[in-house]
This record gives sequence, structure tokens and C-alpha cells, in this order.
Amino acid sequence: MCGIVGYVGNKQALTVVVDGLRRLEYRGYDSAGVAVVQDHKLEVRKKAGKLVNLETLLGTDPLPNSTTGIGHTRWATHGIPNDANAHPHTDVSNEIAVIHNGIIENFSELRAELQLAGVKLSSDTDTEVVAHLLNFEYPKSNNDLAESMRKVVRRLRGAFTLVAVHAQQPDVVVGARRNSPLVVGRGVGENFLASDVSAFISHTKNAIELGQDQVVELRHDKITITDFDGKPAVTKEYVVDWDAKAAEKGGFDLFMLKEIFEQPKAVAETLVGRLGEDGKLILEEMTLSIGQIANIEKIVFVACGTAFHSGMIGKYAMERWTRIPCEVELASEFRYRDPILNNRTLVVAISQSGETMDTLMAIRHAKSQGAKVLAICNTQGATIPRESDAVLYTRGGPEIAVASTKAFLTQVVAVELLSLYFAELRLDKPTAEIKQVMNELANISHQIDVVLDTTDAVNELAKKYVNAQSVLFIGRHVGFPVALEGALKLKELAYMHAEGFAAGELKHGPIALIEDGIPVVVIVPSLREEKELHEKVVSNIQEVRARGAKTILIVEEGDDSILDFADHIIRIPQTSSLLQPLVATVPLQVFSCALATLKGHDVDQPRNLAKSVTVE
Repeated sequence: MCGIVGYVGNKQALTVVVDGLRRLEYRGYDSAGVAVVQDHKLEVRKKAGKLVNLETLLGTDPLPNSTTGIGHTRWATHGIPNDANAHPHTDVSNEIAVIHNGIIENFSELRAELQLAGVKLSSDTDTEVVAHLLNFEYPKSNNDLAESMRKVVRRLRGAFTLVAVHAQQPDVVVGARRNSPLVVGRGVGENFLASDVSAFISHTKNAIELGQDQVVELRHDKITITDFDGKPAVTKEYVVDWDAKAAEKGGFDLFMLKEIFEQPKAVAETLVGRLGEDGKLILEEMTLSIGQIANIEKIVFVACGTAFHSGMIGKYAMERWTRIPCEVELASEFRYRDPILNNRTLVVAISQSGETMDTLMAIRHAKSQGAKVLAICNTQGATIPRESDAVLYTRGGPEIAVASTKAFLTQVVAVELLSLYFAELRLDKPTAEIKQVMNELANISHQIDVVLDTTDAVNELAKKYVNAQSVLFIGRHVGFPVALEGALKLKELAYMHAEGFAAGELKHGPIALIEDGIPVVVIVPSLREEKELHEKVVSNIQEVRARGAKTILIVEEGDDSILDFADHIIRIPQTSSLLQPLVATVPLQVFSCALATLKGHDVDQPRNLAKSVTVE
């Protein structure tokens, strides 16, 4: 999400840091700030809005020359986007400055502890508490910022990257990493820290990837990396094999590819802090009371495009785990058909941008009818979450490519979390299945990584079918919305005919489209969990093969019962059936991206499409 840059060396730090932040602008942000150390004094400048706002401020209120500095572009989580909540944050002595990516889950108790000690906080962020904690630890740590950082991070829970400077150590930048990226750039007489190598690629291609729970101390001529306990850490050093021109895409040729490969992290971020130590779900943004949730008699998911498909998966999950009747509606049609809504109806609006006009008008209509509205959104402070009664943020980070990838997976995670949360509150005791799914969610990012490690075969498959005139997708249960999403991606990117069908509907008309050689992608249900559905899909596969189709099967590891019916097999890890879309969708994204690339299309900005549709 956010961008981090740290520098210590022989150049003007401000120039290096601002240039690095500019290279990280693609990540999306709502404020920017910098801090430098000079003559044992700390100077900070920060401003809400785009980087140009900060640069304007620096023009009227310049910083002193310095060779040590840090910078940050913030994407708001705790606290609205404004000057006060922008990073860096400082301690009461104005000697320590801290920048931060991620979420500190126990910040409320740490904040209360600081306030009890008489500290007056000046922001609403979870980041500021770290600056004050470092201030307390610094004199106890022999005035050593790195040791102070190690003591502080051992108290923190959550996912975070922290970078700090201290006025009394003008040649030191310290960073810490847990579940959030941080990389070191090794230069000659200078060293760098950043959330992405693109920030320093114009200065050095030598990088060190920090591991989990590690602290780094940078000086102009030395890099020291330890674990959180101070023991020397094992690190991985490498040479970046792409140049500054490709920097904003992180070395990928396309934003879409980059975002496909960011999906494990995006899903992990969406899950951070959601599962309590007692095994129960925590949805901090959930402002609907237990009484209001108990009052719900019907749930309606409203969304457009890809988000509509995640809503379909939400219907399957919610009805299975809570037994609350659910509907899924296209937001563009919703208010025009005069839907039956009342104060016992919950409308769940799904929108990546939070500005989709069709969805916004749908929730306004729902509220006018007395329904409660809950938004699932990726954008803090957008219109749809602002106008909703409650919100569940997906934390997927900015998505630049027009075709949604990580937005879809994080939306699926969100609807599953919402369904599990409602099930917990409405059932006397969670079922064994609910407990199993919650345990599996903790490992789902790794499962997505496993799929991404096997995408070479999918790229080769795209070459084989680059001249196909049409591709059909079929699935049952949650495989049906996955089929719809796979077809939508091909339409958006490859500009070719593609359709997704419920597999059982083939015989009711669509089977007329089957002709010799046509590729048919089949999302095969789990043989372990959905044996009856699996048998039905095998029958559908035989029906299309009998008419000359080439079958591309998305199949769980260990399922060899379909080998005789497949022209091509793409394996995915075993998951609970309702989690299967999180792994089954990924190869379809890669397939569409590869096919469109082979056809020479602009994958990141397909014709006629916009990232956020703000007209009805």
C-alpha cells in the first residue's frame, strides 16, 4: 500500500527520498511526508494529498541540507487523510521520527498506556505510538536507536514495516519488518531502505531482502541486520536485473502481472488482525450491533462486474453457514426493479473504489427503504463506505490495472469473513466446518503462492489457444462465479468471445456452441468434499468432449479421477470447497493476461474501460 524510503550517505537526502517517493506513487496514497537530520536536529515536513502538495510546502518552508532522511506516502488505515495523520510521526522531544506501513493491532492498549503516562498524542494513527515508545526505550538502550527498535517491536502485534531516525544519531537509519515488505539497497558510501526496490534502482541494483522479524541499522558505510532479539540474521542479497524505467512496475512488464503476484500479500493483509487469540473473528470496522445482526432476515449483495462475482460467492457462504436467505443483484438493475426491502434487510455493497455510481445509487435506494447497508471496499474514506452503516475494508492496496485481480480475491476473502462472523454471532457454537475454514484461511496466502509458482504451464497453454475464436467456462456451485470471472477477464483483455455457464445449464441451450476444437475451461469441484457435484461435472466434461471440445480442467491436487477426460490439467491446492475460488481464479487471470499479451493488446488499459465507473 504505502511507500517507504530511507537514505543515509553522501548525497542530499531530500532529493533521494522525494525521487524515491515519486517512483512509488503508483502504489496509491493520500498524503506524503519527509524528515531529515542535521546538526543533531530533526526537521519534518508533511502534507495531505499528492506529492506535489509536499513539494509546494518544501518550496515555501525548505528543509536544511542533510545526508540522512526518510520519506513516506500514506494510504490511510487509522485516522482520516489529513496533515496531522500524515507520516512521519515524532515523539514529544521532537528527536525521533517514524514512518510505518501496515497495522499495529494492539495500538489501542499501547495508546492507553502512553496516555496514562501523561503523553499527549497529536494524531489518530497507530504509528505515533511507536515514536513515543522509542523515546521511552532510547535512554534505557544506551542511546542506541537499533536496540530501542528491537525492544519496541517485541511488544507490537500485527503486520508492520517501521523506519526511524533520531536527531542524536545523525548517520543512522533503522528499519524493522514483520509481514510487510522492506528491502535494503547497498551502495558505495551510501545505503537505502524502501518498501520496493524501485525507490532506489536509479542509485544501486544491489539489494538485500529482509526476512521476517528482522531489524536493520543503516550507516553510510555499514549495514547491520539482526532478528528482533538482537542475534545476527541470515539475509538474502541479490542484484536487481531491471532498470529504473521498469521500476514502477516492480520489474514486471505489466501492472496486471504485478498485481496478480501481489495477491498472496493482499489476501494476507485483508486477514491481518481478523482472528483473535481465542479463535474468534475480529472485525473492528463492524459497527452493526449484535442486536442489529440478529434482526437480519434477508441479505442482498449488490455489485457490478467482478465484484458481482464475489457477491455470488458470498451468497453461497452466507446461506451455508448462517442459513440467512441471500440474493445477489446487479447494482445497475437493483433500484429499477423496485426490490422488496425493509429494516430487517441487510444490503452488502461491494466496490473496489467505493465510487461505483451504480452501486452508490443502489445503496441510497436501499437506505431510503429502511435497509441497513454494509460496504466491502478497498478505498478508505470513499463515498460508498462513508454512506454505509458499516464497512469491511479489503486492504488490497492500490490496483492500477483496469482488470481486477487482487481486488476480486480480497473481496472473496471479505465476504467469507463476513459470513463466518455472522455465523459466529448467530450460532450458539461454531460448527466444525466453520472452525476448519477459519484455520485454512490463515494458510490461504501460501496456497495462492503455490498456484503462482506453476504459472509457466498456463502461459504455454495461452500460446496454444491464441487463435481460438471463442472460449467457454463452466462450473458448479462456487465454480460457477469463478467461470463467470474467467470469461469476463478474457472479454476485457483479449477482446474475444468468452462465456461462463453453470455447468448444469449446458444441456438447456449453451451446448449448441460446442464445436470441434473449442476450448472449454472447467472448474472441477473437490472430490473430497463435493463428491456428488464432482460426478455431475465429470458428466458435463464428457458431454462437451463428445462434441469435439478441448477440455482445460482446473483440478485439486490428488484428484486423478478425471485424467481420462482432460486435454489439459491445471492443478490447484486442496482447500475447503468455499475457499476454492481463491486458488482456482488465479490461473484464469494468468491465462487471460497471457492471451491478451500474445494478441498485442494493452493489458493494463483495455479499450473502452475505466478503472472506476463513476457514471450510472
